[in-house]
Amino acid sequence: MISWLSADNRAGIDAAVDAALARIRRRATDGADAYAALTAAVTRAATGGKRFRPANVVGAYLAFDGADQALPAVYEVAAAFELLHAAFVVHDDVIDHDVQRRGVLNISGEFRTRATAAGASASGADDLGDAAAILGGDLLLYEATRILALVDVPAATRTALVELFDDAVSVSAAGELADVENALGLHAAEAASVLTTAHDKTAVYSFDAPLRAGALLAGASEPELEALRRAGGALGLAFQLVDDLIGAFGTADQAGRDVGSDLREAKRTPLVVLAQQGAGRDAVAEALAVAHTGPVAVLAAQRALDATGARERLAVLIDETLRSARADAATLSPAALALVDELATRIAERMP
Repeated sequence: MISWLSADNRAGIDAAVDAALARIRRRATDGADAYAALTAAVTRAATGGKRFRPANVVGAYLAFDGADQALPAVYEVAAAFELLHAAFVVHDDVIDHDVQRRGVLNISGEFRTRATAAGASASGADDLGDAAAILGGDLLLYEATRILALVDVPAATRTALVELFDDAVSVSAAGELADVENALGLHAAEAASVLTTAHDKTAVYSFDAPLRAGALLAGASEPELEALRRAGGALGLAFQLVDDLIGAFGTADQAGRDVGSDLREAKRTPLVVLAQQGAGRDAVAEALAVAHTGPVAVLAAQRALDATGARERLAVLIDETLRSARADAATLSPAALALVDELATRIAERMP
């Protein structure tokens, strides 16, 4: 996502991620066929992708004039954030009952297929698939934590990194749980609380914490880290709001899932909340209630949302949030400001 990372920087990130995944696979013994299959599936789940979270770590390190000789440790920290993301994705698929990710079987799907081939019932295959995915996500989450616990940096820096990581995990877990509760209609759909959920799901672990981790490793001051925290939070919120637009209106390629997946799952995103505040809220509610039935119903739900003007209102909110991110970074060095500006531009370019 950051254009000015060099090929060497990207290779360093990839090598650190690959080394972590290789360590997970080495723990599989010859006699444990199922566990070996799990570690192979975990590797596939964490391979590929844009890897913009580790790029945020390295980009911030470079923007704050980090020394080249410390880059190996920076790449390890970057890899930890990529493994954290992979763990969240694996667990998120369990929460959403998905068996595919970007058109191929995920861990849960692979182990459902494995169980079915071995003669398991449909419910048994589902149980094994969920168990494998939960355990696979656990392996990724532990390996990410292990990397930070052992990274070769001063003890005070390591402690600060672990605290950043701890915050990222805690806030993200709270955000994901709130998102599930919102989908069930357990709380009143107020715009402020839904925006908080959108922020918590993504902003801290994807932007705030990775950016601050890189800056921390480069020796950034407390005021600089605070400015980066605010900017990263705004970037992350905007990123999630764009994701909500993609989940409702994006192509299958953009979403990595079926078109209108958020509508099929009746997710109460900020887009939906905005739509339900307008004159067309009854039509929106009726359309969303049947969106799970197929593509025609999804198209009807998209049209109902469009008719309320919620899509345009959310686009305005995204633009305002990105302007806030740039303003929060205004006191930073030209290189750090340029980093935030580029991230904001790339986020805006994702809007469907």
